[in-house]
Amino acid sequence: MLQIALWKRLVIWFLCIGGLLLALPNAFYSRVESFNDAKLTSETAEGWPSFLPSSLVNLGLDLRGGAHLLAEVQVADVYEQRMAALWPEVRDLLRNERAKVGTIRLQKGEPNELKIKLSKPEAINDAVKLVETLAKPVSSIGSVGKLDLEVIGENSDLIVRLSEAERRATDDRTMQQALEIIRRRIDEVGTREPTIQRQGTERILIQVPGIGSASELKQLIGTTAQLTFQPVIAARVNSDSIAGSGEELLPSLENPSEFYLLDAGAVVTGEELVDAQPSFDQNGRPAVNFRFNPSGARKFGDYTAENIGNPFAIVLDNEVISAPTIQSHIPGGSGIITGSFTIEESTELAVLLRAGALPAGLLFLEERTIGPELGADSIRAGKIACVVAFGAVLIFMAASYGLFGLFANVALLLNVGLIFGLLSGIGATLTLPGIAGIVLTIGMAVDANVLIFERIREELVSAKGPARAIELGYEKAMSAILDANITTFIAAVILFVMGSGPVRGFSITLGLGIITSVFTAIFVTRLLVVMWFERRRPKTIEV
Repeated sequence: MLQIALWKRLVIWFLCIGGLLLALPNAFYSRVESFNDAKLTSETAEGWPSFLPSSLVNLGLDLRGGAHLLAEVQVADVYEQRMAALWPEVRDLLRNERAKVGTIRLQKGEPNELKIKLSKPEAINDAVKLVETLAKPVSSIGSVGKLDLEVIGENSDLIVRLSEAERRATDDRTMQQALEIIRRRIDEVGTREPTIQRQGTERILIQVPGIGSASELKQLIGTTAQLTFQPVIAARVNSDSIAGSGEELLPSLENPSEFYLLDAGAVVTGEELVDAQPSFDQNGRPAVNFRFNPSGARKFGDYTAENIGNPFAIVLDNEVISAPTIQSHIPGGSGIITGSFTIEESTELAVLLRAGALPAGLLFLEERTIGPELGADSIRAGKIACVVAFGAVLIFMAASYGLFGLFANVALLLNVGLIFGLLSGIGATLTLPGIAGIVLTIGMAVDANVLIFERIREELVSAKGPARAIELGYEKAMSAILDANITTFIAAVILFVMGSGPVRGFSITLGLGIITSVFTAIFVTRLLVVMWFERRRPKTIEV
């Protein structure tokens, strides 16, 4: 019999109403956007009922306007900094063996190497073995057992360079750090859904909707984050704690509900931090090595000598990212942060420690400013395309299938509403290719209904009555509908995983459209047909 249980009907209507409620804010875009901005700035939010959903479909760069940058990270700068920091250690090591290796003189070489001339070429092998003691294991999962330095001797020249494995690890750390810093700085201005992603080995794509110009974005990226090392007065207190004179209360980055009461005076600042790298402690557990410049080293050494057993806080942009305990006096400006870290967590902490400044220079290869007028034109063109597609499909379905076509048209309207509801719910970004995906979905959405209605027509010839014909039509069309939509959904998933930018925007709307179209065709249209049939009880039907 042609029946749908009451609980199934309630679930279908609940999903439809919930999806439409999620989509509702997009019909009042400007008002809801102002409401959300007021909430973020702790201002009195007005203009939209607080009990209604307020999530919006974010508009991409091509629809909202904004700035586009393609930057190349100058990773060679990091190699040069590493070698410059290594030179004092190499120099002191060789000077202690001056009687054996002779005098040493630094020569000009490649950015990733130190080239040192010895006055006693016959001692080149001894010098190589001596400097090789400075090599450390590469802090990378894919380079276990490899060392970070290569030391070779060529006649009277001692060449110390970064190994291939270390250069790859350094490149990854540099790109990760640059991405993190850029993301933090852009997020501070409250822009919606910026695109910040790595392209290739040394390039970063930056797209920020709603920002005035590319030059404004470049200026924003060039600002400096605040990194400080401060004494801890009380750890893990609540927000109700009162900071006295010369004290400040700052939240934990890991757990914003936890706070630290700190001495406002910084022991050292991020300007004095030279480097921070993921490493391993003496027990082989993940840790983080850090190093200060001479002035920072002196201040940090004095402080650690006087405060053994006390915690100190590492503060980045007014958030405590770590609060390790000082285990011993740390002279020389270098130390190690230990804890219950995974390799990923130690790498992330090292990135955050270095996030006070960009690790290397950025060379901007592309910069474009897209005005909001262009985005408005794209939105108007997309609306026209949707209206034309809507109109054509509605007329075709009504003309071809009569009353059943009208049921399909109602389901189509719900389908589009559900797409926008899902886009709002997951916080997706709508781009111009995404609009194309919606237009395509409008055409595809009725495909399932067409298959069902044609099967019903066939069953009307042989079935015992209209109720049985409708039931068999839905049952026999089910496999064809699922096969067609599953294969298309697989293609959408592949586009999302393998693609980027506009391709992913298209795949998102296409994938969500497939989900909603199958739902509306199989469940919503069928429910409408059943409700009509129960009320009218027709002896015959025309499809």
